[in-house]
Amino acid sequence: MYNYSMKRIFLIFLISVIIQPVQAFSFYSQENAVKNVIKSQIKYANKGNFDKFIATYDSSYVNSDGFNLDVYSELIKDVWSTYNNIKYDVKIKNVEVNNNTAQVEVVEYANAGLAVTKNYTGALNSVSNNIYNLEKIDGKWKVVSDSIIDETTTMLYGAAQNLDIKLTVPQEIAPDTEYTASLEFDAPNDTIAIASISSDKIEYPQKQSKEVFRTMPEDNILERLFTSNSDNADEYVVAAIGLTKTNVEDLSIKLSLTGFGYVIKRVNVLSSKDEVSVNE
Repeated sequence: MYNYSMKRIFLIFLISVIIQPVQAFSFYSQENAVKNVIKSQIKYANKGNFDKFIATYDSSYVNSDGFNLDVYSELIKDVWSTYNNIKYDVKIKNVEVNNNTAQVEVVEYANAGLAVTKNYTGALNSVSNNIYNLEKIDGKWKVVSDSIIDETTTMLYGAAQNLDIKLTVPQEIAPDTEYTASLEFDAPNDTIAIASISSDKIEYPQKQSKEVFRTMPEDNILERLFTSNSDNADEYVVAAIGLTKTNVEDLSIKLSLTGFGYVIKRVNVLSSKDEVSVNE
């Protein structure tokens, strides 16, 4: 009886020792499989392989702006045809796997050189904090939805690339609520700086507000007041800037453009005002 009990206890212990590593291996194997989906997106995007890139998404995919896979596909094609030299990178911050669902928190980067002429160039830079939701469908992990926590994109040309530009907007705002967007930068000496700030609801096709340029105030801070939409849509706040210098030749004044560009930030509009108190 004693020997039987000891054998049984030893057998139970042995099984538990074997099962735990197997379970851990299974978890890490699934975690790596999920990570590989995100990494493969970056690889295919950098190669411009649209078919393989879009195949990482399930047909049911809906992005954070409510666009389905067909609309999202058209957006990707538009971006890649306009900027065919974008380089992408990703930093995976956290992965959570729960049976056949997973959530991945990442920081994504995009960079590209821009050129108006050979002698007048610029750069595109974008940083976004995203959360991807994946499901294991027919044995394969697919992206089914995502949400963008925050996003900043700059497109700067000429002397504007040397500016320290700060565009301040709320990360989240309740619908139908006033908010302030603030633009701040110091223009180079002997330079006239003009700027505008506009707010556009994110939709497809995208409609852009008319830019109204103003000379930057003496304190180098330009502000505008907006009211968030009530259509359950997020918004982009777009700051446009222009830098000019004056040259006097033969008693005539000539203006020359030395730099211009855009700073774009996302404002996430909550689905209801009740969410504000929940998130605070």
